[in-house]
Amino acid sequence: MIWTNMELLPLVCLCLLTWSGTTFADGNETEIIRVSAGSDVTLPCSLKEDVEQKRFEWMKDGLKEVFLFDRAPQPRQDPEFARRVSYFQEELRNGNASITIRDTKMADSGNYTCDFPGRQTSHIQLVVGAAVNPSVTTLRVTQDWAALQCVVRGASPQTEVEWQDGSGHNLTAQLQVFDRDGRYDIILQTTVTKTDIYRCVATQKEISHQTHAWTYVFICGRHSGLVAGVAVGAVLGTLVVVGVVLAVLRARGYRCIKGSRSNTI
Repeated sequence: MIWTNMELLPLVCLCLLTWSGTTFADGNETEIIRVSAGSDVTLPCSLKEDVEQKRFEWMKDGLKEVFLFDRAPQPRQDPEFARRVSYFQEELRNGNASITIRDTKMADSGNYTCDFPGRQTSHIQLVVGAAVNPSVTTLRVTQDWAALQCVVRGASPQTEVEWQDGSGHNLTAQLQVFDRDGRYDIILQTTVTKTDIYRCVATQKEISHQTHAWTYVFICGRHSGLVAGVAVGAVLGTLVVVGVVLAVLRARGYRCIKGSRSNTI
């Protein structure tokens, strides 16, 4: 079959119209929100009109009912979100269909949609990470060096861990990472050779979280020469002072005896 230009024109227009309509309905790019587990998070969604009498629905991963509003909140909700989701009732008239999820858990991570049927669909990716706190221990201490270890357990997303000296300079260290079903145990060991305060810094960029633990290390060998020098110097100084005093006393005593002898003659 041969199509003329005039016959193809309506089809092209129809395709363009359909494509434009789809773009209008799902035109919002996916917004990524990152939070630490245990915190509250607000997922934004809005329409440029009063939505008090509208229907909108929040879903997670296209399967789980997070929140359904149809002129009023509806009881249909996945048990995973029961008593943890709230909405902004006073803001509905301004088109605000956002929700807040309280006490977020790792399992809350996923893709969320806010859908006004036939009007607009918003997409949000929620990343819930486990905020970590590093712990530090001193494995061994000698007169010249000390071995330090930093441990971070259950980190998610994967965490950057570094040893730093008191001036904030990163130290060379040996790294071990163990994947525990998406949560990471991290061990970082380093050897130091000077007296200083040392920090283990854990950074989780995806959830904007950073924390540290510190320890103070005293290296005896680095100070033994100084201590010995001070001790020797102190002893020598004392001997010199004593010698000078004795010399003065002897000299004075000698003159006294000689003088008395002169007086008796």
